[in-house]
Amino acid sequence: MYLSVPVISPAKSIFLCICLSKLLIVLLVCVKVDELKKKGNDALQQGNFAEAISCYTEAIQLDGSNHVLFSNRSAAYAKSGDYDKALQDAEQTVKLKPDWAKGYSRKGASLHYLGRFEDAILAYQEGLKLEPNNEQLKEGVRESTQSMNSSMPGMGGLGGFPGANIFSGANNPFNAPDLFVKLRNDPHTRALLDDPDYLQLLETLKKNPNALSSKLSDPRVLATLGVLWDLDLSANRSEEPMDVDPPKPTTSSAPKKESEPPTVDPDANLSPEEKKAKAEKNLGNEAYKKKDFETALKHYNNAIEIIPTEMTYYNNIAAVYFEQKEWQKCIDQCHKAIEVGRENRADFKLIAKAFSRIGNVYRKMEEWHNAKTFYEKSMSEHRTPEVKTIISELDKKIKEAERRAYINPELAEEMKEKGNDLFNKGNYAEAIKFYTEAIKRNPDDPKYYSNRAACYTKLAAFDLGLKDCEKCLELDPKFIKGWIRKGKILQGMQQPSKAYLAYQKAMELDPSNGEALEGYRACVVAQNSNPEEVRKRAMADPQVQAILQDPAMRVILEQMQNDPKALHDHLKNPDIAAKIQKLLESGLIAIH
Repeated sequence: MYLSVPVISPAKSIFLCICLSKLLIVLLVCVKVDELKKKGNDALQQGNFAEAISCYTEAIQLDGSNHVLFSNRSAAYAKSGDYDKALQDAEQTVKLKPDWAKGYSRKGASLHYLGRFEDAILAYQEGLKLEPNNEQLKEGVRESTQSMNSSMPGMGGLGGFPGANIFSGANNPFNAPDLFVKLRNDPHTRALLDDPDYLQLLETLKKNPNALSSKLSDPRVLATLGVLWDLDLSANRSEEPMDVDPPKPTTSSAPKKESEPPTVDPDANLSPEEKKAKAEKNLGNEAYKKKDFETALKHYNNAIEIIPTEMTYYNNIAAVYFEQKEWQKCIDQCHKAIEVGRENRADFKLIAKAFSRIGNVYRKMEEWHNAKTFYEKSMSEHRTPEVKTIISELDKKIKEAERRAYINPELAEEMKEKGNDLFNKGNYAEAIKFYTEAIKRNPDDPKYYSNRAACYTKLAAFDLGLKDCEKCLELDPKFIKGWIRKGKILQGMQQPSKAYLAYQKAMELDPSNGEALEGYRACVVAQNSNPEEVRKRAMADPQVQAILQDPAMRVILEQMQNDPKALHDHLKNPDIAAKIQKLLESGLIAIH
């Protein structure tokens, strides 16, 4: 029995090969992207943010439409403290995948770290429209709201610097004209309106939105914000109303008329001295916002005279000194605030803020070690991601400062001389130690890298030697000995075509250099000594294969063979010139 096998025409065969090749390329790219993403994720978990960013970037170059890669790189940038780039990647994530809630979470976090709290809240709200029960997004709204309300003096926050509260006036959600209508119509807050304590809470937030940050732990406040913003901000919100104190019994089932909330004085429980001190503080805040620092100091000091045990007033004075760049006064005032706070058991967040402000001062003075010390003290009182990021940045600055402090060109020369002596004695491994120390003492001198490369060459550690040569030539592209060393190393690595280019560069710098001429000739001989080996090696190179399979290049090569003058015209095209250069390097063609 014979089977009939369909005959495929040559044209169809070529077409199938092309399709299979494209499919194979796509599969290889997918595998490489997954591999890079996994490496990036591992590096991110280990805290190696630079490596993670590098892996994600390489993966993005292969697959620029992968929203997960941009999201992961955004996280890596954020953890490394580069919030602007984190925001750019987060926005690209949202652009590529607008229906993915995590993209909005990344965007909100980046905006939060940049201090753009209102924009952060809007980003989190967009994400909650997609996933109303996403706890990470809800927490983001809560943290951004709290940070936004912590920008006034004495309200917590990173530096405690006074600023305008964007929840004030018309922006205050508790000032909405339809406030009670919304709350009465929503089953989650309807019963709360029958609770006098809740009504007093609303009145307090209406008159003093700055109090919101201290009330965010109250589930009633979160439920209220959820209704006003049309979001689910509570951690355990269900379809049933919240449990509250039993409402007052009613004798009629008829609809109850909506009553106006009673007018409640938020300062009703304050003593006369506390009211007076608070009034002075508020006057100081107003003067601060107007940059009238002398007036602000006057009112804050008046508040201290009335109630000397309130830490907030001392913190506010420190904020004024910071704005006036009175660094030592600011530091002394912060220490005084901490002393008063500890004596009177102040909120640990206020104490953390005072330590952070001292850190801010030393940071301005570029005293990195002192700055780190006080930021760490702040973290011991109250941990915040902002301070943690600052400490990471300071570690980098301290490391760089120590590296620069270690630089000593004179000692570097001494180390080089000792290395040269050991090299001449054939003790290459020991010489490497002295050349390495010379590099640390003066990392911008190319000759130390060149000398160490010579040691690596003697020890056949060609990859390390090549790396040193590259660094040497990066520092000084005209350092002829660096090109010669590179040529020798590439010869040792059995790469005569690349060594040929290195020697060629050396000869351009010094046409009479005997060492460069000798190496150049050796490479020419090596490339042409065994034509069959040259051809096999060249044909194993994918780039060479692609050039030879290009119909246009085949026509050009034929023209060059029949009419050598045609080469001049073709070399005017940069793409064609690069391909011809590649064929020259491979040894497949030669120009005489």
